[in-house]
Amino acid sequence: MIKIAEYFTATPTPLWKLAAQAGVTHAVGTLPAVEPGEAPWDAAPMGRMKDSFEKAGLELAVIEATPPMQMIRLGLPGRDEEIEQFCTMIRSMGAVGVPVICYNFMAIFGWLRTHVNIPARGGAMVTGYRDSTFNDGTITEYGIVPEERLWDNLEYFLHRVIPVAEKAGVKLAIHPDDPPLSPLRGIGRIMRTIENFERLLELVPSEANGITMCQGNFTLMTDDLPPVIRRFGKQGRIHFVHFRDVQGTPDNFVETFHEIGKTDMLACMKVYQEIGFEGVLRPDHVPTMEGDSNDNPCYSTIGRLLAIGYITGLREAVYGKSVQEMPDRSGDMVR
Repeated sequence: MIKIAEYFTATPTPLWKLAAQAGVTHAVGTLPAVEPGEAPWDAAPMGRMKDSFEKAGLELAVIEATPPMQMIRLGLPGRDEEIEQFCTMIRSMGAVGVPVICYNFMAIFGWLRTHVNIPARGGAMVTGYRDSTFNDGTITEYGIVPEERLWDNLEYFLHRVIPVAEKAGVKLAIHPDDPPLSPLRGIGRIMRTIENFERLLELVPSEANGITMCQGNFTLMTDDLPPVIRRFGKQGRIHFVHFRDVQGTPDNFVETFHEIGKTDMLACMKVYQEIGFEGVLRPDHVPTMEGDSNDNPCYSTIGRLLAIGYITGLREAVYGKSVQEMPDRSGDMVR
């Protein structure tokens, strides 16, 4: 059965308890806190963070963060040192039993939004991207970075890290470009089409070389997402899921509540069951709702709890009622 996770900071916050109370059983973590002399990709801090999650009733299933990667993506001096740090992190994850790392190959610009307070249902606020606002012809200090250079750099990277991941028992899950457009201010983007993801998988044919199925990005690449999930899922290459939705096109879109975007979310859940996906999904971006701060757009606590409830309902509709993996001790009380 697919498992519902949430993205958490490395140290406990009220969200840890709220998510667990809402039925979340798995954690997606960032880089751990460190002590003097340690690096965040070392095994000791990774193990401590995993222990903290377990004490909170959460199983750490994915690390959605990496050591620095800009030199890797751009193919500049220093990339071999960055690759070694990445390999250290993979070995550390394998040593403490964290099976998936989510990374991306978005050079210079990470995920982008041009608007973060767009009015939505009931006055909630959502984020959006308008290419004409951001992609204004300005070129960065790195000049023109063509897509084929990025492909060469990605292949160089994968040939060095995939054997390490195979040995450690860790799977790499690359995230799509967000937005899936190229170029952005002269910087090429390559993880932006279904065909390019097929090319990625062919670069290094290994089960360890896989995908983060970020539905919000993939649904901007296709008008029919469930067959795409089936296509990659049958290859065993979906290792992690971001469950969210949008309205619009790659160059002009807004994020939405889960149930009102362009995607048939129930159909997607049915495909995850069909392909036998047993990994984790997390709600990913959510609207900012009344009573929550918009200081960290897309990560409203109330919005995340609403999304968890919605996804739990979809899962029950598809899989049937599930038994919680963590003990419920409410029955210990004398009634």
